[in-house]
Amino acid sequence: MIRSPWRLFLPILLGFVAAPASAADEHAGHPVLGTVHFPVTCTPEAQQAFDEAMKLQHSFWYQAAHDAFSEVLQRDPECAMAHWGIAMTLLNNPFSPPPAQNLADGWAALEQARQLGAKSEREAGYIAALSEFYRDADTKDHRARVLAYEQAMAQLHARYPDDPEAAIYYALALNVAALPTDKTYAKQLAAAEILEAEVARQPDHPGVVHYLIHTYDYPPLAEHGLEAAERYAELAASAPHALHMPSHIFTRLGLWDRSIETNRRSAEVARAGKEMNGELHARDYMVYAYLQTGRDEAARQAIAEAQQFVGAESASPAGPFALAAMPARFALERSAWAEAASLAPQSTKFAFADAMTHFARAVGLARSGKPEAAAADVEALQSLADALRASNAYWAEQVDIQHMAATAWVAYAEGRRDEGLAMMSRAAEIEAGTEKHALTPGPLAPAREQLAEMLLAADRPAEALKEFEAVQQVEPNRLRALAGAGRAAELAGDLAAAKRYYGQAVEVAAAADTARPEIETARAFVAAN
Repeated sequence: MIRSPWRLFLPILLGFVAAPASAADEHAGHPVLGTVHFPVTCTPEAQQAFDEAMKLQHSFWYQAAHDAFSEVLQRDPECAMAHWGIAMTLLNNPFSPPPAQNLADGWAALEQARQLGAKSEREAGYIAALSEFYRDADTKDHRARVLAYEQAMAQLHARYPDDPEAAIYYALALNVAALPTDKTYAKQLAAAEILEAEVARQPDHPGVVHYLIHTYDYPPLAEHGLEAAERYAELAASAPHALHMPSHIFTRLGLWDRSIETNRRSAEVARAGKEMNGELHARDYMVYAYLQTGRDEAARQAIAEAQQFVGAESASPAGPFALAAMPARFALERSAWAEAASLAPQSTKFAFADAMTHFARAVGLARSGKPEAAAADVEALQSLADALRASNAYWAEQVDIQHMAATAWVAYAEGRRDEGLAMMSRAAEIEAGTEKHALTPGPLAPAREQLAEMLLAADRPAEALKEFEAVQQVEPNRLRALAGAGRAAELAGDLAAAKRYYGQAVEVAAAADTARPEIETARAFVAAN
């Protein structure tokens, strides 16, 4: 686990009971982290420190939280729940599997908690429940342990229905266990019921608003998360992740300016705390939003500022993923096919991050008229998907979709147009059956949007229009989809639709800092009509 310098700031963090405040207080020496009270059977001094540590943990500031729980033990070496807290921090962001060393260290922390002995049945329940996540990590896969933890938290919540922390952590467990293929969103809706009741009781609790955002981070549910998104960044303004999380909802709703601003603040706070992965994760979302508004030069600058981290070691996929995704997005969103083709492949510990570059290269080569040169990258995508299959079914499928889309572009470029269209249609259907990961603001290029562009290239504008419109149902205000829909409608002779979609594209790109051809076409059409 990467450590941070936050132990230097623990006297500040533990010396104040943070209350909601304005963003102006972020750097005023008073940490703005929200309000949490998690009763534990420890000394009064340790209880205060425990509550402060929980504020950090509920905002996934796990490096700082780890040190804060260690401070709890210094205040009360017999506080068994501090070891539970340390084990909780070692999950990192629980929506991704933690590193193997964290699993070993987390189990060791829980062993220490058991050796000390829980001071109440309730605390023993917390320790036992989290143990299900760590138990037999060398023989049981991540999914099985996630489900075991979810069931254990369900039982703990049922046993202590008046314990708000048990309710909150059960809701988080439901969200983590939710399958991306379940379009009923059953677990998310169950979590929402718990969290909505809790936010009425504890409006200043950072975990409640944080997990509500995760709960609603899906196209059909995103509108319900707007209130939590608007609140979280101010409630816990000292935490980089709290400043970033609202952009999950803003991205889902196509609110690009708001996403840019909250991620800018997140990246600044993360950089001040030397939180590389937090900064890069925020930058990826920020670059995505810049590109949707035509602010290509701003995106270029944000990517350039991230280059200092290239090659840095990371136990988390967030940093390596962002470093691969940002330049790939920058090329593909701008139709800079030769630029995409020239991206340099990277080799990291995270195959799905490496796939980003190979996908961009393959598409760039195919769409710049060099499909035969894409063979190595298409083969690399297949190999990366195969490598992921045994350990990470979700990302294996995502790379499979990229492989299918890249192969479709190669087929189309080689003159096998029907084959390419059929393959891209299949990629779009598979992608529609799953959900994006919290790690990313969205795919490098939605498969359905690629299908629409291929149909447009094949002189089938009416069909292309339907696909561009379908993209908007999942990815509202995507600039390429809006401009593409306008062009498709124009070619299909639907001038009313063309005016509508071109008008939306012009509105979204009102602050564009570059003259992309599709933006200029939209502006010219609107001006003439």
